[in-house]
Amino acid sequence: MRHCFPEPDRHKRQGFPEAIYSPGKTIEQILTMAEKLSEGSGPVIATRAGEKVFRVLKKRFPGSLYFKTARIILVKRRAGRLPEPAGASYICVVTAGTSDIPVAEEAAVTAEILGNRVKRVFDVGVAGVHRLLQHQDLLNGASCAVVCAGMEGALASVVGGLVPCPVIGVPTSVGYGASFQGLSALLAMLNSCAANVSVVNIDDGFGAGIIASLINNRRVHK
Repeated sequence: MRHCFPEPDRHKRQGFPEAIYSPGKTIEQILTMAEKLSEGSGPVIATRAGEKVFRVLKKRFPGSLYFKTARIILVKRRAGRLPEPAGASYICVVTAGTSDIPVAEEAAVTAEILGNRVKRVFDVGVAGVHRLLQHQDLLNGASCAVVCAGMEGALASVVGGLVPCPVIGVPTSVGYGASFQGLSALLAMLNSCAANVSVVNIDDGFGAGIIASLINNRRVHK
């Protein structure tokens, strides 16, 4: 542990936990961090984790849950489900295409682990914008929307122009050559003329889920 200093009390201090970003870490480092973080009051989350990491953590923490599409492990010593959401307020997680779902699920599962109600609207990109409009009432009722889109990234602006709530744009690395692995979508979202759109980094579903949770929890506990 000389080279890592997990912060088990971050959840108490900020309302969200430190996560274990799995890529680049050894199994031993992940296990050690999970042990330390489990001393705190908040959930222990490992992101971008594969099934091999889950199998090892499961032996040490038998109640752990693996969300395969999101690549998230909820590290638990005892078996249990996700926390029951408080109140009727919810986050809407939207994708342009099916290929954006892994990033969207990272956002959705992160928010659910933190006790939020999440509603999903997938595959409603601008190539068939009528699909999005079928969910107008659901979108209007959300405390905030997380919009995941690759290619030209236009969906975040479209949703931003429709809803009366904050929109968190998540550019994804989905697309052909000139999408530049998400850079095209990132620049499009940053240049949105919809004033309620903010943007996280490319493929950063976890960050979007944290921000959405903070927004929604303020509404729940208002």
